[in-house]
Order: sequence, then C-alpha cells, then structure tokens
Amino acid sequence: MKRLLFSAFALAICATVSAQPVMSYEEAEAKANEIIKTLTLEEKLSMTQGHNRFFFPGVPEKGLPYIYTTDASMGVKNKQKMHNANEIKLAERTTQFPAFIMLAATFNPNLAYKYGHAVGEEARMAGAGVILGPGMNIYRNARCGRNFEYLGEDPHLAASIIYDYVTGMQSTGTLACAKHFLCNQTEFYRRRSNSIVDERAIMEIYTPAFKAAIDAGVATVMTAYNQLNGEWTGQSKYVITDLLRGTLGFKGMVMSDWNSIYDWKDVILSGQNLDMPGEDAFYIKKKPADLVAEGVVTEKDIENMIRPTIATCIRWGLYDRYNSGKQYDKALEANLPAHLEVSYQTAAEGTVLLKNNGILPLAPSTKLLVIGKWLDSVPHGGGAARVTGYNHVTLMMTLTESFGGNVSFVEKPTAERLKEADVVLCVTGTFDSESTERPFEMNKKDEALVRLAVENNPNTIVLVHSGSAINMTAWADKCAALLYGWYPGQNGQKAIRDIIIGKINPSGKLPMTIERNFADSPAANSVPVGFDLAKAKGNPNEKAFHPWTYDIHYDESVLVGYRWYEKKEIKTLFPFGYGLSYTSFALNKAKIVNKGKVKTLTDEKPLTVTIQLTNTGTMAGAEVVQLYIAEKNPTVLRPNKELKAFKKVNVEPGKKTVVTFEVDKKMCSYWCDKNHSWTANRGEYELLIGTSSADIVAVLPFVIQ
Repeated sequence: MKRLLFSAFALAICATVSAQPVMSYEEAEAKANEIIKTLTLEEKLSMTQGHNRFFFPGVPEKGLPYIYTTDASMGVKNKQKMHNANEIKLAERTTQFPAFIMLAATFNPNLAYKYGHAVGEEARMAGAGVILGPGMNIYRNARCGRNFEYLGEDPHLAASIIYDYVTGMQSTGTLACAKHFLCNQTEFYRRRSNSIVDERAIMEIYTPAFKAAIDAGVATVMTAYNQLNGEWTGQSKYVITDLLRGTLGFKGMVMSDWNSIYDWKDVILSGQNLDMPGEDAFYIKKKPADLVAEGVVTEKDIENMIRPTIATCIRWGLYDRYNSGKQYDKALEANLPAHLEVSYQTAAEGTVLLKNNGILPLAPSTKLLVIGKWLDSVPHGGGAARVTGYNHVTLMMTLTESFGGNVSFVEKPTAERLKEADVVLCVTGTFDSESTERPFEMNKKDEALVRLAVENNPNTIVLVHSGSAINMTAWADKCAALLYGWYPGQNGQKAIRDIIIGKINPSGKLPMTIERNFADSPAANSVPVGFDLAKAKGNPNEKAFHPWTYDIHYDESVLVGYRWYEKKEIKTLFPFGYGLSYTSFALNKAKIVNKGKVKTLTDEKPLTVTIQLTNTGTMAGAEVVQLYIAEKNPTVLRPNKELKAFKKVNVEPGKKTVVTFEVDKKMCSYWCDKNHSWTANRGEYELLIGTSSADIVAVLPFVIQ
C-alpha cells in the first residue's frame, strides 16, 4: 500500500528529518526482556501507570527515561498542565492546523502525508516522543463534539488518509497513537456509554482505519472511554488481545484514554499496557501491588503488561534520544514556514463549496458586507484538539487586504443594512469540543441571523465553521452560495478568502452526509430519553466512575452514513463526496479493459478500470473521481454501494486525462460473522463511478466466479 509522492514540496520536507524503527519489534522485545530482568517489583509496578499526566513511565536510574506525549489533533500543543497544576511550555510556537475532518475533505492522501510529517516535526521541535493522535473514530452521529478530530463517515476514505498521515508522522521519528479504539461515536457522558455493535459493523465500518494505521506501522494505540458490548474498552481482552492484536495484527503498545479504567485485574489481563494519566483514582480499590500481594495476578503478568511499552520505546530509539538529551530538535523551527504552507493547502483543498448560483467568485470591486461570528478571530474546536497557534490570519484581516474600502464588518446588522449591500457574507457555525454533544440546530441567535440575511438580501453567501453537519434545511435553498469552512487553522481564512475571490478553485468534498433533519440519522436515538442536549451537554469535569451506563444500539449495522440514507431512501441535504468547483468536468468512456465480453474478477487477476476526465470549463481545477462497488443480489444485508477507491486529479481547462483504478476481490468482500472472515460471494456486481455518492455517471457490470 506504499504510495509515491510526486510533489517537490513533499520531497523537500521529507529530506529534513527521516526516521524509521531502529530494529524489528522482535529484537526490541528481546532487549526489553533483558531490561525487565533488572527491575525490582516496585519498578515494574511503576511502569504500569503514566507519570506526571503526560509522560510515559520510566526508571531513569535503569536507563528508562520518562517520555513526553502531547495532544495533537490540530497540531502540537505547546502548553500542557501537569499533575502539580503548573503548565510547562515546550515550544515557543506551534502551528494550529486545520481540523482533521477538513483534511478528510481534501480527499488527498498525499497532502495527509505532508500534514502528518509537519506535525511530527513540530513534536520533535517541542520535545515530544509521542503524539496522542490521530483520531479515527467513524462519523456516525452529527452531534458528536469530537467529529472535527476524525475523518468522516466512510471507512475507506478514513483508511486512505490515515495510512499516509501515520507514514508521514512516523518518518520524523515521532510516534503516532491511533485512537480511540473502539466504537466511540458519542461524547454525551462518554464514560457512561455502552456501544452495542455487531461483528460485521465492527469489521467493515469501525476497524478499517485502525487496520490502515497498523499497516502503516503505527507504534501505539489508545483505547476509548466507552464500553463495547458491555465491556470497558480499556480493560477488555476481546478488544485489545483478540481484536486489536489478534485479528488486526497490532504489535506495539496500548494505552488507556485518560481515567478510563475501573478494575486493575481486568486491565492487567486484557493486554492493556499503560494506564494514563496514572493518577491513583479513588474509585479503584484494588491497585496492582495489592493484586500481586494477594496472588490475584502474578509478577509475570505485570512483566507481560509493561513489555510492549519498553519494547516500543527501544524500537523507535526514544530512550536513546531522551538519554542523550536530543529530544528537543530546535533546528526544525526553520521548517515552520513550510508547515504554514501545509496548513494553508489543507484549508484550500478542504473547503467545500456546497452551492453557488454564479455569485462566486467575487470581484474586488464588490461592495461586501460581512456579518456574524469569528470576524476578528480564528474558528477552532475545543478540548484536547485546541492548539493556540501564532500569527493568526482573521477573516477581517484577509478580506480587508483584498477588498479594501469596499468591505465592511458588522456582527449584528439591521435589515436595512443588509438590503443596502451588494453582497452579504454571513459567517456562522458551532463550537464543538470533546466531552460534549451539541444540538443539530445552531443556537437561536445564529440561526436567526442567517435567516434574516437570506430574507433581506438574495446575494447572501453563507460560510459555515463547524466540526460536523448542522441543520441548514430552512435556508440552504435561499442563499446564493454556501461554503463549508470547518475549523480552518491559523491561516485558513486566507485560503477561504482566496476561494471567495477566485484565486483558488475549490475542490473539497464532503467526508460525511449532511441530513435535512437529525431525525433521519441512524444515531437519532443515541441520547437517553429525558435528556435535552440544549440544557445537558454532558459534563467535561465528570468523574471517571459512574453508577450507571446507558446503551447505544448501532441497529443500522453496516449502514452508516450514505449507506443508511440510500438503503432507506431518505433524501439528504447534501450527499457524501459532494462538492462544487468553479469549472466544470465531464466523465465519459468508462470501461473495464480486461479481455472478454463478460468481465470476470478472480483471485489471480484484478480488474483494470479506466474513465476519461475532461475539464470542460475555463479554469484549472481538481476533481475527485470516486469508485463504488455494489453486489446485485447479496445474500446478507449490504449497502446499495460502497466507496472502494478515489483519485483527486488536477486538470487544466480544455484538457482531458484518463483515470485508472485496479479492483481486486477484497474490495468486493464483506465480513462473514459465521466463519469470522472476509468473504466475496460469486455472482453479479457493478462498478459505479461518479463525483459523489449521489452523482454516478457510469455503471460497469462484472462477475465473480
């Protein structure tokens, strides 16, 4: 699954730092065993829990230094709170990158490599050995406060982005941590939730991104807060040993999410390696030392628990780096300008144009009235993903630079002021954060402002900043243009400005479906009856222990996102994979080039599929060609179609290019929960090619014999 990077810029940044594991995992494990022999029981027990909130444990006198970890969903945090309540500053400046869901909206794995590489360099600059990311929980629930940290609703898209991100990250010597394993799709009292999910959905929807990270060599994995089918993921043998290590083949170290374990016996025997952050929690009565003393677990069990942590740090040279004082690579600060370019490019390619009646792009002579939120600040999400950044570029700054005296800014305009403007740009959205869920609807003031704008000026452009879908049904058909700008990072408003004025041709695609009403979603009933999200958003300071849990039934099974809406024939507002351009494209001459009148896919020979992409407009642009597969007469529940490949292609105006896909049997398979393996039925299938899940222009039949 290795990819070639053709960008000269990517090659340039790769040349600055390059690191690979210094030895195989087996060699590192053997060295870890030798070190463990030198540790006392007390030292072994200390290695089961984190140190000072954000450090891997260590025994410095035995050559095992404490290894610093840092949050990083939109870049590297340069301040962290330690157990002593003080903050330590680890870097003068770190880049606030666009939200991860905006990276997914680029549909550009090569850019994901650059993004991961840039964040990895900044971690090295800040002295961190491990990044607590990437997040890759599948978007099932539009109200989840952490959707902006994830990669959308489709497992193939998420897997494609994650593979290159992890490869780019770890090429710098910074270890990535794939999180949160597994089925953590809610933030509403997240430590109380029990995700009830069938085996097929686990394998087809919720693990492919993690498998891609493992295939890319990810060094660490973090378990989740929730229960999965009645067991806390951080202490579940099924989740960690059977599924993660067994079925998916992971060999590295596993850590818990912060304060998410409850029974140390289960933790020690589950395959878990490290309790983070390592504070002694009042709700856990029996500690590891007590269990060893009572004979409930053995010293050998403790050794088995800590071995992967030590082996992983040895394998990647972290102990050598920290012992030699080389964990801070300040020379990498010279690469911050290159990182800013990655941030800008992500915002440029990830902004999604959902509607345009021809009003965009705007001429600099346009009399523009800008209203709403974040006019003089940078939109961002909260929680662990909050990165401060530096040299912020606000919308007010960048639009003034382009429009000069022709632009004015008013947060709350009157109807008369709206009517007087040539064009209105209404900026709105939501603030999303971990530990909370928000209503699908915006707050009443923000919703009222958008409606006031579209009702009083037909030339209203709406710019949405949010981490997931919001209810736009009442006004989406009334605005002149609609842009989804997510949380675009510290300089992303410059990229959005460049789209507005036509310097950049938008190419972003929705990584999730936007519903008309949240009642249409398979997650509509995920919040317990009697709770009002507008009033009870969850408590970010909730204690880890709770006397009760609530069940979230994933009754839709494999029908997540567009799979659900298509199977149920529910009309959506905007479909998965959708996004407009300032130019126009045509897809034609689709064919399977394999010989024979009946195109047959076998284990030995994949299908080669080609389609011609033509830029029929007047502006250079990029289109995302998407390939879906459908089984015509399935014997089990299957989606109408599933994304299995995509390519983002740049084409000059009037030019054409041929896009090629290779289709193998695995792409047609489903997970059989009877024999617990991937299965592809014999029979008739279809390849569907288009520019979104709802815009299919070619259907090609084939068979599996």
